[in-house]
Amino acid sequence: MRIARYAHDGEVAFGVVEGTVDSPEIAEIAGHPFGPIEFSGVRHRLADVRLLAPVLPSKVVAIGKNYAEHAVEMGGEAPEAPLIFLKPSTAVIGDGDPVAYPASSSRVDYEGELAVVIGRLCRDAPASRAADVILGYTCANDVTARDQQAADGQWSRAKGYDSFCPLGPWIATGIDVADLAVSTRLNGEVKQNGRTSQLVHKIPELIAYITACMTLLPGDVILTGTPAGVGPMQVGDEVAVEIEQIGRLRNPVVAR
Repeated sequence: MRIARYAHDGEVAFGVVEGTVDSPEIAEIAGHPFGPIEFSGVRHRLADVRLLAPVLPSKVVAIGKNYAEHAVEMGGEAPEAPLIFLKPSTAVIGDGDPVAYPASSSRVDYEGELAVVIGRLCRDAPASRAADVILGYTCANDVTARDQQAADGQWSRAKGYDSFCPLGPWIATGIDVADLAVSTRLNGEVKQNGRTSQLVHKIPELIAYITACMTLLPGDVILTGTPAGVGPMQVGDEVAVEIEQIGRLRNPVVAR
């Protein structure tokens, strides 16, 4: 199932993307997808709606250096325990929305990632029950002002700008994400090409580790880490993050 959040005639709703490749439609959900899904009976052509960020999380919990080769390219090794940091909810944008390049930075990087969308309130969730708290998965770009990350010695400013957390295009449910291809293209050229099987700390471990520290709410998002190949993007570029069985997230880069 592909669950999207969309706008149509000034109204915002959740829906399930259905139909054929040539004629996709979206069936409106009555309410939200965090529980039994019921349909309102309203349907739209997908071309007639604007896809939004698939969720508005209370927080985005991101994992640093969770691919060994990326840790090496950043000048270190993958940490023994997950390295977590937060991105604010105000950083979240959707498919097609512009990433705003701040004038205060001279180096802004793309970081394509698999994102986990939480489906129910959870605290102290054991790894063995991780699947019970996951709604689904989406594509993400952990945009980073790399120069500020190095200068500050911590990552809040570098990763927290408005528009620095593109998510989308929708939430894919009921899929096995143990070994999916994750790629990032800059203006059509492949820059990152990894697989989720390369994650150092797997998703059940991440959920157990994070929920031992903080409560996750329905709609919260976990960014699982980025493969090797991160690099700079410039105003006028387009970045596309694609994950097998999920979809493609595209965002242009504009001057803030």
